[in-house]
Amino acid sequence: MERVMSYDPARHNSYPDEAIKKVLKTVKNIALVGFSSNQSRPSFFVTKYLIERGYTLYPINPGLAGQDFFGARVYASLADVPGPIDMVDIFRNSEAAEEITNEALKLFPVPKVIWMQLGVRNDKAAEKAEAQGLTVIMNRCPKIEFGRFSGEIGWSGVNTGLISSKKPVMADKGFQKRGM
Repeated sequence: MERVMSYDPARHNSYPDEAIKKVLKTVKNIALVGFSSNQSRPSFFVTKYLIERGYTLYPINPGLAGQDFFGARVYASLADVPGPIDMVDIFRNSEAAEEITNEALKLFPVPKVIWMQLGVRNDKAAEKAEAQGLTVIMNRCPKIEFGRFSGEIGWSGVNTGLISSKKPVMADKGFQKRGM
């Protein structure tokens, strides 16, 4: 008799580093749903960053469809993307994640990964995707994870001890009082 594993939302509270590394090393074509042309929006600079790291990006935004950013054409929907998609990166709210996942599951070939950005978690969408054999990562950012594993995040002093939120004690003068 075949044993069916039930969905366990607790598995998505944390992920082993090796699981995230495997996704980042194996996917090549990423559809980023919720792309914005606003340079201060995370979806804008995540798209730019991932393209610069060698990924093929398909930004998805119906209002920007047909425009090009960083050499990547923007599409109105996942179904409009002309080639196979390895990963769908969801830059929309948690409620929208289920509809986007449903759209991804209708693609042929079906993507290998559904990735929901920081602050985005939808267990119902994750359960559907995993039932179809997809890997699901929620509440994480591929840009941050790539930077963490590649060491790039340390280039700016983050996690190196070079940058601190604590005011440094200056010899015989107390705390530094200068600000930005």
